[in-house]
Formats: sequence, C-alpha cells, structure tokens
Amino acid sequence: MAGEGITRRRVLAGAGGLAAAALALRGGQHLHRLLSQPQTSVAVLPATDYAVDIIDLIGRGLRLFPDLRIKGARVLLKPNLVEVDPARPINTDARVVHAAIEAFRRAGAAEVVVAEGPGHHRDTELLLEMAGFLPVLRDTGARFIDLNIAETRAVTLRHNHTGLGQMHLPAPLLDADLVVSMPKLKTHHWVGATLSLKNMFGVVPGVVYGWPKNVLHHHGIDRSIVDLWTTLRPGFAIVDGIVGMEGDGPIMGTATPAGVLIMGTQLPAVDATAARIMGLDPERMGYLAACARQGGTIAASRLEHRGDPPPRLRFDLIPRLAHLSDA
Repeated sequence: MAGEGITRRRVLAGAGGLAAAALALRGGQHLHRLLSQPQTSVAVLPATDYAVDIIDLIGRGLRLFPDLRIKGARVLLKPNLVEVDPARPINTDARVVHAAIEAFRRAGAAEVVVAEGPGHHRDTELLLEMAGFLPVLRDTGARFIDLNIAETRAVTLRHNHTGLGQMHLPAPLLDADLVVSMPKLKTHHWVGATLSLKNMFGVVPGVVYGWPKNVLHHHGIDRSIVDLWTTLRPGFAIVDGIVGMEGDGPIMGTATPAGVLIMGTQLPAVDATAARIMGLDPERMGYLAACARQGGTIAASRLEHRGDPPPRLRFDLIPRLAHLSDA
C-alpha cells in the first residue's frame, strides 16, 4: 500500500534496527564489564616435582612482584590443611610451606607464621603431625597459630553478600601485614575448584562457628567466598600445583601432576589462571564471576602471565560439573 501506511518492509527494517541496537547495548555492557577488571599479573613457575629447589622458586616468584611489601612485614601463611589420606593430595604440601617460610624470611619479612583453622578435625596438633607440618615448624622455628581457637574481633562485612552483616575473625589474621593464601590445586564437587579464595574458609574460627564451618555453606559458598575476599583482601597467593587433585575433590579425588606453582597479588586473577590450567572456564564459575563484579580480574585479556606460559591441562570433573569445562 502506497503513502504513509506501515509496510512489511518498514516493520522488518525497524525490527532489524532494534536488534542491532540491542546487540550494541549488550556489546557495550560486555566491554564495560571487561574494562572494569583491572589489569594485573600472575606468575606461573614450573616445578616438575617436590625435589626441586622450591625456596629458590618461590623467591623468584616474589621478585616478579616488586610492589609487594615484604621487608619488615608480619607475614601470615595460610595453607590448606583438611585431613590426611596418604593416597590423596588433600593438603598443601608441607615442603611448599617450608619453602615459603624461608623465601619470605630471605625477602626481609620481620616474622613469618603459619596459621590454619581446620574444619574437619578438632585435634589440630595431630593433623599437623600426620600432614608432615610439625617437622617443618620445628626445623624453621616458625610459630603455628590455630585460627579455630585464636582470639577474635568482630569485623563488618564490606559487601554483605551472605547477609551475616559481620563475622568474628581471628585477631592474628587481622593484625598481619601480609596474608598469603596457600591452597592445593584441586577440583571441588560443589563449586568446580578450590583455590586461593576458597582456602580462606579456614580462617573462620571453629570456636565461634563450629566444626565444620557450616555457616558458610548455609549462607552460600559463592557468597561467603566473595564476602571473605572483599573484607579481608589477602595480599598474595601461592597455589601448590606441583601435584593437584582431579575428580571428586576436594577430598575424594585422585592425584594428577600439574607441575606448577601459581603466584600473584590478586586472588581472583590467580584462581582464574589456575582454573584455566585445570581446563575450567572461570567465567562459568559462580564465585569467580562474582569477584569480577567486585573489582577482581578473571578475563584472560586483562591478565599478564609472568614466568612460563600457563600449561593447558584437562582435569577430570564429576558429571554435574561438566558445564564448567572450557572444552
């Protein structure tokens, strides 16, 4: 029909314009989310086995981050210590903890302590002995702080994703100049991977919240991870990926060699790199995507890798986590 009438061609043209505008809007939103992630660096250092000079390796990694303030600092190392099964690499290897103590001392730290609050065992000393940590503590003279029973202070959660409002957290953790999260590279049957961010669950004191730390699970693992990270802002991470765990982690999985230590000053960036090494897509992992919305970096284009290029491995996943694979 001629004149001012609405034609099918005009309708289609209008619809095409709206679709193009919607695509442009989505593209702009994606670009904004990407650019809101600060540019940062992660170091990936090869370590074929635990017989290599791990002290030197960690020292090299620390020197890749010259802005990290270590000299004169009170450094708190927070490994992952859960339980012991000789057939499974559940915990951060004691040799990596030993090397970190010495490396931070050589870098000028005033004091280096090891601290953890195991969620499965109340007898922390027995767990330290079974996991090989007691000889490390004796040989180095480093103090161990049981975060389950340490003095606590109430801390207001910065973003309060969990709705808890505040948490009582250990005073030694809050008073440290530098908190270093030292997890094992492992899969996790609920959230895909347990790395430096999830490792911070061990700072929540059992004397307040019980064994295991079910308050964090009841209020959502992803939300709890974000609350702990944004409130505490640990300053460094060293992921023990020399031997990792795949399959039904974080306890029932199987050992798999990855041959790396992964280090960095921003925990979401470290964990995103670790996830990609494992064959996971960090953009699909709830807590990493949430941390990116709170100032963390997980986009590959915003990450500079120092040391060696990250290897690309393929950790086995339980079936319900198959959607997290980057394949």
